[in-house]
Amino acid sequence: MKLFPNLVKGVTESLQFIFEKNYQADKVLDYLFKGNPKWGARDRAFVAESVYDMVRSWRKLWAIYENEITFHEPKLMRLFAIYWLLKGNDLPPWEEFKGIDKKYIFDKAKQNFPRAIEFSLHDELDEIGYVELGEQWEKELAAMNQPANIVLRTNTLKTTKRELQKALQRDDILTLPVDEAHDALVLNERKNVFAHPLFKQGHFEVQDAGSQMIAQFLDIQPGMRVIDACAGAGGKALHIAALMENKGRIVAMDVEEKKLAEMRQRARRNGVSIIETKLIESSKTIKRLKDTADRLLMDVPCSGTGVMKRNPDAKYRIDKKFIERLLITQQDILQRYSQMLKQKGLMVYATCSLLPSENKMQVEKFLKANANFELIDEKTLYPSAFGFDGFYMARLRKN
Repeated sequence: MKLFPNLVKGVTESLQFIFEKNYQADKVLDYLFKGNPKWGARDRAFVAESVYDMVRSWRKLWAIYENEITFHEPKLMRLFAIYWLLKGNDLPPWEEFKGIDKKYIFDKAKQNFPRAIEFSLHDELDEIGYVELGEQWEKELAAMNQPANIVLRTNTLKTTKRELQKALQRDDILTLPVDEAHDALVLNERKNVFAHPLFKQGHFEVQDAGSQMIAQFLDIQPGMRVIDACAGAGGKALHIAALMENKGRIVAMDVEEKKLAEMRQRARRNGVSIIETKLIESSKTIKRLKDTADRLLMDVPCSGTGVMKRNPDAKYRIDKKFIERLLITQQDILQRYSQMLKQKGLMVYATCSLLPSENKMQVEKFLKANANFELIDEKTLYPSAFGFDGFYMARLRKN
């Protein structure tokens, strides 16, 4: 593939914003693409793929180049050259690439690096993961250092999975079903599905297969009253509405009005009319809903260790203090929000983390303090075995 200087510069500038200024990768790329409207789909795909690939292997690339990470433009260009060679490509005769020894790069890449450098993540996160998961941690790191699949969730209020698959195939978008996630279709190759008419008409959403399994785990029936207590922009609430056949009531709650506004927009596109959004302004918001939910979902804030293939820049931000703060927040949500569940109702505690300290151990701590709850079932989706993002979910009953 031929390299173009302006596109490579887009890659190196994006890396500067991500690592030097600590911006999120997806936000950086959105900003970059808006500033370069003449770039075509192939140009944007090249930049996005290169940025995410280099973020995934950031520490290892620098270990191959030199030990000290710096943000000088010439050095970032040479770092890109190392990445490009390791991808199996040849370098053009650019001035910035002069003197780079291909054999030296490949020999250096074969060295045995410490695990945190080999898989490129924060030293403290690596230590936490190994302490909690043992030898399995390395399997998960290897799985999460691969690019994420694009997975669609069929909106069954408007179509069926088979009908959606056929319609997309007519536009050369090939998909495969996911057995574990009943409404999921995974794309054979990356495409900009957000521009497709069927997306704009609400026939599907983009949602990972593991995320889709959480709504299934709630054991929902049409006509129920369901509370999604940490709803965000509403991906799971919309799925719950489809599973309920748009019959009943969903109260979707969050601490950010901006996310709730986005959910209302998505609900209109999806043809969902049973969602009521509610901003959590204080503890009174929770108390007013005491004993009202047949089903309660708590998809709590977490480390995101199960979704690092989708958000690889997060690998460098997660440390011990971050985890410690999350554990306090998660247990607080569990203890306070659980009062919204009716007697004999079911609630699901969920995270996109692989760490037992955020998952099983949090549930055990909650059960010790709440004898009127019992654990019915729990499930951990590991990327190494499942092939998609990692999630934990526990279903509890209030007796």
